[in-house]
Amino acid sequence: MSQAGNSPASRDIAYVVHGYTNLEAHKTEGPRIVSEGKGVWIYDDAGKGYIEGLAGLWCTSLGFGEERLVQAATEQLRKLPYYHVFASRSHDAVIDLAERLVEMAPVPMSKAFFANSGSEAVDTVVKLVWYYNNAIERPEKKKIISRIKGYHGVTVAAASLTGLPANHQDFDLPIAGILHTDCPHYYRFGEDGETEEDFATRCAASLEKLIQDEGPDTVAAFIAEPVMGAGGVIVPPATYFEKIQAVLKKYDVLFIADEVICGFGRTGNMWGCETFDLKPDIITCAKALSSAYLPISGVLISEPIAEAIYANSAKVGTFGHGYTYTGHPVSAAVALETLKIYEERDTIGHVRRVAPTLQNGLRRFADHPLVGEVRGIGLIGAVELVRDKATKENFDPGQKVGPYLADRAMDHGLVVRALGGDAIAFSPPLIITEEEIEMMVERFGKALEDTAEWLATQ
Repeated sequence: MSQAGNSPASRDIAYVVHGYTNLEAHKTEGPRIVSEGKGVWIYDDAGKGYIEGLAGLWCTSLGFGEERLVQAATEQLRKLPYYHVFASRSHDAVIDLAERLVEMAPVPMSKAFFANSGSEAVDTVVKLVWYYNNAIERPEKKKIISRIKGYHGVTVAAASLTGLPANHQDFDLPIAGILHTDCPHYYRFGEDGETEEDFATRCAASLEKLIQDEGPDTVAAFIAEPVMGAGGVIVPPATYFEKIQAVLKKYDVLFIADEVICGFGRTGNMWGCETFDLKPDIITCAKALSSAYLPISGVLISEPIAEAIYANSAKVGTFGHGYTYTGHPVSAAVALETLKIYEERDTIGHVRRVAPTLQNGLRRFADHPLVGEVRGIGLIGAVELVRDKATKENFDPGQKVGPYLADRAMDHGLVVRALGGDAIAFSPPLIITEEEIEMMVERFGKALEDTAEWLATQ
C-alpha cells in the first residue's frame, strides 16, 4: 500500500527523482504540476497559464498540441509500433528520415545513425571517433577536446565533455582522454583593450597550444555547439570559428558540431553550422528534430568516416553498437513529419521575421543596473545579471539571484531558465508570434523589477 498522499504533488515527492533539482529541498517545496499545453502556452493544475519561454528544454519547437505530429505518431503506431534496425533489419520510417537528414545537412554527409537523446548521440560520437581511428590505424589518436561551459549531455562520456562543474562533481568525471579548452565568452573573458577578433585569436592559439602540449598524434576530435546553450547562451565572438577550424585542419583533428539545441531553425538558419560557417566532420542533432514530441536524436557522419567504419565492421565481424530504440519507427515518423512542417510553413522564414522582436526586446534591458550583458541570435538569447555593472562582478551563487528572478517570472506567467552565473535564458517555441514575444519581454521586465526590489532589501 502506498504511503504517499493522494495529490500529484505528494506522490511526485514520494517517487520521482528530478534532474537538475536540489532533491533535498524538493521534499518540502514540491513540484509545479504542468497539466496541459497549447501553442507557446502551458497550464498548471490550477489552470494558470504561462508562456513557455524556453520551449521546455530548448526543444518544443512547434509548440504544444501540433495535431499533425499526433496524427503521424498515431498512424505509425497502428502500422508498425516498433521494430529495430539490428542485423540488417529496417523499415520505411527510418529510411525516409535518414535520407532526408543526409540531404538537408549543412555540409556533405554520408550516413545517419539514430539514438534517443542528445546525450546518447554524443556518447555514440565518442565511440565512433575511437572506432574510426582504430580502423585507420591511429590507435593513439583518441583524446577529445571540448570547451569550458560547453554542454553536451549527461551520460558518462557526454557529461565528461560537458564543461560545467555540477556535471562532474561527485560523479567521478571527466573520464580519461577528455580535455577542455577556453570558453569563448568575450564579455567574461576578453581582456582590457582586446577586440572580439583579438580574443578569438587568443582562443585559437590556446587550443593550438593544448594540442601541441598533448601531442597532435593523440588528439582526435574537437566538439562545439554553434551557440553554447546551457553554459549561458554564449554566441561565438567574431572570427572565432574561422580561426578554430584552421587549427583543427592543421593538426588533422575531427570537428564535431553539436547541433542538439541549434539545429532546425533556432539561430535563424536550419543549422547553426550555416549561421557560423562551420564545416564539421560529424553532426549531432536532437530536440527540435521531433519538436520533442517523442525521443529521438541523430548522428550524421561524413563519407571518409563512414567508409572506415564500414570496412572495420567487416574486419571485426559486426558493428557492435546500437540501441533497442535506434530509429524507432514512431519517433522517426514524428521527426519526418516535423521536418515537413518546417519546410511547408517556412519556419526558418518565420524565425527570421520575429527574431528581431526578441533580440531588440531583450536589449531594452541592457541599461538596467542589474544587467551586465544581453546576448543572443535568432530565437535564443540570455540576459546576464551582475552585482556590479562596471566591474562585471557576479552575485554570490548562494544568493540564487537568477533562480529568484525565474520564480518571479513564473508569478507573472512566464517560464524562463536561470543558468549558472545568473544568466536568464530564452528559447521560445519557433512558432511564437511577435505579440507573444512582446508579452514575454514585458513579463520578464516585471520579474526583473521584482528582483531589483528584493535585492534592495538584502
